[in-house]
Amino acid sequence: MTARAISIAILAMGGEGGGVLADWLVDLAERNGFAVQATSVPGVAQRTGATIYYLEMFPQAEVPAGERPVLGLNPVPGEVDIVVASELMEAGRALQRGLVTPERTTLVASTHRVYSMTERTAVGDGRVDAQKILDGAGAAARHFIGADFGALADRTGSLISPVLYGALAACGALPFTREQFEQTIRAGGVGVGSSLQAFAAGFEAARDGPDAGAAPAVLPAVGPRLAALARRIEAEFPAAVHATLRLGILRLADYQDVAYAGEYLDRLTPLRRCGQELLDETARYLALWMSYEDTIRVADLKTRRSRFDRVAGEVKLTARQQLDISEFMHPRIEEVADTLPAGLGRWLLATGWARACVEPFTRHGRVVKTSSLRGYLMLYLLASLRRWRRKSLRFQIEHGRIGEWLAAIGRLSGDDPALALELARLQRLVKGYGDTHARGWGHFQRLVGALPVLQARPDGVQSLRDLARAALADDDGQALEKLWASVRIDGAQPSV
Repeated sequence: MTARAISIAILAMGGEGGGVLADWLVDLAERNGFAVQATSVPGVAQRTGATIYYLEMFPQAEVPAGERPVLGLNPVPGEVDIVVASELMEAGRALQRGLVTPERTTLVASTHRVYSMTERTAVGDGRVDAQKILDGAGAAARHFIGADFGALADRTGSLISPVLYGALAACGALPFTREQFEQTIRAGGVGVGSSLQAFAAGFEAARDGPDAGAAPAVLPAVGPRLAALARRIEAEFPAAVHATLRLGILRLADYQDVAYAGEYLDRLTPLRRCGQELLDETARYLALWMSYEDTIRVADLKTRRSRFDRVAGEVKLTARQQLDISEFMHPRIEEVADTLPAGLGRWLLATGWARACVEPFTRHGRVVKTSSLRGYLMLYLLASLRRWRRKSLRFQIEHGRIGEWLAAIGRLSGDDPALALELARLQRLVKGYGDTHARGWGHFQRLVGALPVLQARPDGVQSLRDLARAALADDDGQALEKLWASVRIDGAQPSV
């Protein structure tokens, strides 16, 4: 049989060490009697820069004297022996390109997700169905090795590249021993200890199956200042919702303060006897609603040190470079009023001459350079209003709405728990600020107004679920209008 080159495609995102993984494979091949050629093709993954590293290696012993093997520069659909994907969507890209075939390809892929911009900015849940990609990978590959290698990298304090390298060693698709794989890491001389530890974790996960890569179920750590609330959760609420509640108090203490996190648990106390799924979903969406986005929150997030560090890391800022960050902000008069004390905010919105004085300053957006002292202090002072947030008009409005929503869930939970569950999930329509928030709140009110009619119908739960999905389908509400007409909810208000 004539020897042929072994072809390997590595699909990785920026900062994951894909180039290091490719270099290790080049060194591995050359140390063990193979001629090897490697290329890289940069691309875009709508998360961070993505690159396809492509290698072909050919055994030197099979090369006739005086000749050299001709190796390819790019992966060819149907002609790739090994595909390594650093994230599940990267595996999906390999499937889409035809790089994975059942006759030939071993696919090693991490099952964790790094969401794309289109997934993050979707009106509703825009995430790609991960299970479909997993099913497709299992059907398309000759041998599929999938595990959460990203979690293993986090647990070992390493990049994902040595974890994937270990998984590749364990799968047996390359004619090298584990010791030969490890020798290339040692030869690199940088981060050898942590890389070998990550390599071992990936090797064990690939050898023992996907469950080996799963992190043990651990409740989120809350720290000493929330320890009392954590003990309250354990004492008063079912164990099945402890993880959600811990995340909730972490979010709300960060949003406002520890007392606010305690108020979160107070609001959930009347629902403790409801079914666990209803309690868990209500807890999840209540935490989101209580941390609604207002001008104070936006200013807070944009002036955090962690944000400046993240942006600097994304652009690979060096010590000899200066980073300028400019924010486009366009608060409406409603956002101005919402930030004021409740009485003053209502007066501003209701008083014609006062609106006329303020509105000219809100008609056009402005650019604020948060990397400058003036721009940073402007937003920092706005963020410092957090201590007075409870007195603001927006706080009173939102918490009044929250109270009505929770009361309705409580009333429905006894007679129609399935409809109560859909009502809890309906909160996902209310998000963002400005026009986005106003539009979502209008859809929410409209669907809540239909509850009396839906409760009397046998398909009421499914109808509410479909209506919510339609409300999230587009920005202009056309999908909801179309479905509303077909559902024919007579007796409900057609608009808000």
